[in-house]
Amino acid sequence: MSASSTLGTHGTLSDAPASAWVQRFAGLIPAGGAVLDLACGAGRHSRFLRAVGLEVLAADRDPVLLQALAAEGILTRQVDLEAGPQGFDWPFEASSFAAIIVTNYLHRPLFPRMLASLRADGLLIYETFAIGNAAFGRPSNPDFLLADAELIAQMRSNSEVKMHVLAYEHGYVDQPKPAIVQRICARKAASGSSHDHL
Repeated sequence: MSASSTLGTHGTLSDAPASAWVQRFAGLIPAGGAVLDLACGAGRHSRFLRAVGLEVLAADRDPVLLQALAAEGILTRQVDLEAGPQGFDWPFEASSFAAIIVTNYLHRPLFPRMLASLRADGLLIYETFAIGNAAFGRPSNPDFLLADAELIAQMRSNSEVKMHVLAYEHGYVDQPKPAIVQRICARKAASGSSHDHL
């Protein structure tokens, strides 16, 4: 199941600042590779990542939002991540991204594919709503909310990939609106890698 942003329509997010979680870890993204902004919406993270000098691919199913980003020189790809006979569509190649950014979106079948599509030493920076958020509004359906420690568990969803968790949080935030969120930053292990330097 999936849940897209509930912070308003995609258009109202166009001028919103990048998530503090994304800003915190963007400096750890390896140089020289593309960053996938998955379910990018109005593109606040695509713009932020490009502004700090990273190559960005913004992916979403909304062609109007993607057209606006393309007009600003950001590479875009239209994809319905929840289409297809298996309940998902993942058109991205293995080991192709230096980082994948996901915020305010959850479609569980994508986790093993995301991990596979990170290159060695690539980062997954993920933040979305979690159990307990119903007290503050939408999403409130448990199918659309991460269970306790679910993001940590999802780092083991692809048996061929080893992820090192650099940071994890689960709790209440008051910005950009009161919510219960879960967020993680994890690095894909490179061959022979035993630790990360922060």
